[in-house]
Amino acid sequence: MKPEGHPEYREVVFHDLSCDFKFVTRSTIQTRETIEHNGQQYPLVKIEVSAESHPFYTGKHKIVDTAGRVEKFRQKFGSVGSKTAVAAG
Repeated sequence: MKPEGHPEYREVVFHDLSCDFKFVTRSTIQTRETIEHNGQQYPLVKIEVSAESHPFYTGKHKIVDTAGRVEKFRQKFGSVGSKTAVAAG
């Protein structure tokens, strides 16, 4: 088997931007950014949701909207059929 057939498996830092949580794990993901974490240099992967911020794990209901999709939906359909209260934001 060719040695270049597999991507490099290495330690990377995943950064949850919604709650500023960082954790180190191993991955083959390709990234151009790096970060110093606990005195070492690691490749950096920015994510919007992790177990630290996901409502299933935290028990907190939070709408994550990065492109205005929720607001666009509410303008189009209003609160028809809404079973949850609209969060003030």
